[in-house]
Amino acid sequence: MISLTTRVAFVTGASRGIGRAIALRLASCGAVVVAAARGDNARGTVDAIRAAGGQAEAVALDVTDGAAAAAAIAAAIARHGRIDILVNNAGITRDQLMLRMKREDWEAVLATNLTSAFTLTQAVLKPMIRQRSGRIINISSVVGQSGNPGQANYAASKAGLIGFTKAVALEVASRNITVNVVAPGMIETDMTQAIADKAREALVERIPLGRLGAPDEVAAAVAFLASDEAAYITGQVLAVNGGMYL
Repeated sequence: MISLTTRVAFVTGASRGIGRAIALRLASCGAVVVAAARGDNARGTVDAIRAAGGQAEAVALDVTDGAAAAAAIAAAIARHGRIDILVNNAGITRDQLMLRMKREDWEAVLATNLTSAFTLTQAVLKPMIRQRSGRIINISSVVGQSGNPGQANYAASKAGLIGFTKAVALEVASRNITVNVVAPGMIETDMTQAIADKAREALVERIPLGRLGAPDEVAAAVAFLASDEAAYITGQVLAVNGGMYL
């Protein structure tokens, strides 16, 4: 089993779905988890981790507030002495065909899904460089690789994360910091549960493995990339999509 004992992990969007699963998985591997989400939304995740015997704390954070994000990283380091793992998972959708898409919906998705990763990564890099170790894992999407009608803003943000990851990976590899992407496909979350049955069936038909993925399957990939077993992997995209995009 992967061991992350003594590691401190900062996970954004940790209140539900994939983010919650990532926080739970990292904690089960022994990491101290700082679960970040808007308001008090990460409290349930933290309670679940503690109930299972893990260590976690909730942080109220709007990732689009750059100053607050940098302050949250600094405060976590002040409390725990270090951050070993940063998971940029927070994300939103504002779907609309390109001809009808409002600029504010474009900007909101880019701010949450891409610019927040820039802000948090920049905040954590100096401490990681000083400790000469770190794992940064960005959660992209199959849509960032394949595109999808009605999601130009979402696809751009998730594709941008891939390019961002590769550039930063090259910059910090000499300091023993790895930067990778996990790109989920269709995963069983609140978002996919809202899809109408016929549309859902059509989506499943496009997946060679014949089913939607589970949040914990994405979390398992994140835990691997956060571990010592992945020490020689950087700048890569690990697709967890059931073969939906190859």
